[in-house]
Amino acid sequence: MPSRERIDVLPLLPGLQEELLRLLEGLNPGDWARPNVCLGWTVKDIAAHLLDGDLRKLSLCRDAWDVALDAPIGWDRDLVAFLNGLNASWVTAARRLSPRVLTGLLRVAGEEVLAYYETLDPDAPARFPVAWAGDTVSSNWFDLAREYTERWHHQQQIRDAVGAPGLTDGVWMGPLLATLLQAVPAAYEDVAAAGGASVAITIHGPGGGHWGLAHDRGTWRLGAESPAAPQAALSLSSDTAWRLLTKGLTAGQAQARITVSGDSRLCLPFFSALAVMA
Repeated sequence: MPSRERIDVLPLLPGLQEELLRLLEGLNPGDWARPNVCLGWTVKDIAAHLLDGDLRKLSLCRDAWDVALDAPIGWDRDLVAFLNGLNASWVTAARRLSPRVLTGLLRVAGEEVLAYYETLDPDAPARFPVAWAGDTVSSNWFDLAREYTERWHHQQQIRDAVGAPGLTDGVWMGPLLATLLQAVPAAYEDVAAAGGASVAITIHGPGGGHWGLAHDRGTWRLGAESPAAPQAALSLSSDTAWRLLTKGLTAGQAQARITVSGDSRLCLPFFSALAVMA
């Protein structure tokens, strides 16, 4: 398993779940039908997608109940297409459910999935790797961090759609950004550079900080400190960072919001980094 500094999100997950339920229980009928950044989906569809994530986690990981495949999954694009099909079919079926039923199911499934997470050895291999980080094997703690980013950013999409305040203070944003940035080395996988080349990443605002991407022995590695003499540098807000890395901004939109300096060739791959399967 890749060596990473551990990001412990387990203590945050119950609070994040309660924030979601409180948010959903306070929506009016019109809010549930609001559009959002997930094109073609309503607020209710995002909530249904979160329920699917809980039920799928319990079935596949806790209960070892495998999904039957219609065809072999041979490469990354096959996996994305398969997951997109699963997501779409569930959301379509869940449109039959009322908001009250959906919220009740989210509460029950959420309690079960949080109890399951408590049973996991954080250092043991996860059932599935965090593929967007380039992993073929991931530790459970990293898979939980991925789950945290999934739950946080979909909840934030709902909050944006209905005009609710975001969960954007440092307590939430610190672990979020530290996890999302693990997608950046994978975006640089095919970028050739001399040994010792580096890119400084500075994120301003809640949860922000300094990171360095360094090229060493043919591999790009992310570190939690700024390099001393980087060949390139990027500076952006925490809001821009999470939106770009979860497909909430296009590369063009992000470029208008991010300051770059130095070797522009070493900055460009950052705009294609994604911490979601898409």
